[in-house]
Amino acid sequence: MSEPGVRALNPGLYIVATPIGNLGDLSPRAAGILRTADLIVCEDTRVTAKLLRHVGSTRPMLACHDHSPPEVGDEVLARAASAAVALVSDAGTPLVSDPGYRLVAEARRRGVPVTTAPGPCAAIAALSIAGLPADRFFFAGFLPTRARARDHAIAALAPVPGTLVFHETGPRLAATLAALARILGPREAAIARELTKLHEEVASGTLEELAARHAARPPPKGEIVVLVAPPRDGPRASRETIEAALTHALQTMPPGKAAASVAAAFGLPRGELYARALDLARRR
Repeated sequence: MSEPGVRALNPGLYIVATPIGNLGDLSPRAAGILRTADLIVCEDTRVTAKLLRHVGSTRPMLACHDHSPPEVGDEVLARAASAAVALVSDAGTPLVSDPGYRLVAEARRRGVPVTTAPGPCAAIAALSIAGLPADRFFFAGFLPTRARARDHAIAALAPVPGTLVFHETGPRLAATLAALARILGPREAAIARELTKLHEEVASGTLEELAARHAARPPPKGEIVVLVAPPRDGPRASRETIEAALTHALQTMPPGKAAASVAAAFGLPRGELYARALDLARRR
């Protein structure tokens, strides 16, 4: 049941973006949905409870996240078929770096109306103030935790003709920057931290500069977005530069992967580098 004097929402699933730091960024429409929906589906009820108190909402909540059993999703969709259900994440736009898309996909399959109340998104906010090309970008979320899988993921993204956008944590930031610098080379980059909060910060420089800076510092606090400029269209790298990159890549990758990584970073055919990578590997 909606609050007295407030127009009831139509049944369906409402995807509601919430602030990433500054509560003033919650839109009036989003606040209205949170005060009126029959049910608020969230990642962590403790986090969402603070937001609901801020907007004066007393609507019931249900936790639904990565580790929830399938029955929870079924319950959400069953409710959304006849009532207004709002889906929120702990911060920002739901489905960006969280598994909510499965719920939306199933809702659409079942014919449950899905409506968006757009708003804050850390990746877009960072892109808007980083000073890097924003006409084309690729959001890659969090890189894999294991070093080898992370390096392979970076190498696969190297030829993308747009700015790369990653989420990262403070404890992993230094290692991630070092890997990006090693695999992608001297690209321009930016690190955005604590967006919309009192200590909002954006640091710019080449990947090498940022990696060196954070190698000597304690891990930063807060939510972090790492942005990397697209590959440059420029002269072909020298043979010495390419060989140095291959040698470095072979420290953590087998020849085939090293050749693919360096080929992607420099815009070269993998076949040109594979034989050289095998030769260098045999000499080690």
